[in-house]
Amino acid sequence: MPNIKSAIKRVKVIEKKTMRNNMVKSAYKTAIKKFEQAIEAGNLEEAKTLFSEATKKIDQACTKGVLVKNTAARKKSKLAKKLNALAA
Repeated sequence: MPNIKSAIKRVKVIEKKTMRNNMVKSAYKTAIKKFEQAIEAGNLEEAKTLFSEATKKIDQACTKGVLVKNTAARKKSKLAKKLNALAA
């Protein structure tokens, strides 16, 4: 445990940031899982709505700094490929 006042504050701030990051990460992972379940079930209409929700969550994670820009783009591209394969 830190003794210096500024170090104690850093620990508190980092805990808050970590909690926020975990919440954001969990939200986008859940959205992706729901989308993939709809794909496996073959439900195109539901998959389309869940695709937009998942891309929104990924973009939010990117904006918050949880995901790097290229990682977010790669994840969205992967989901789009799956949606297009189901539609075809």
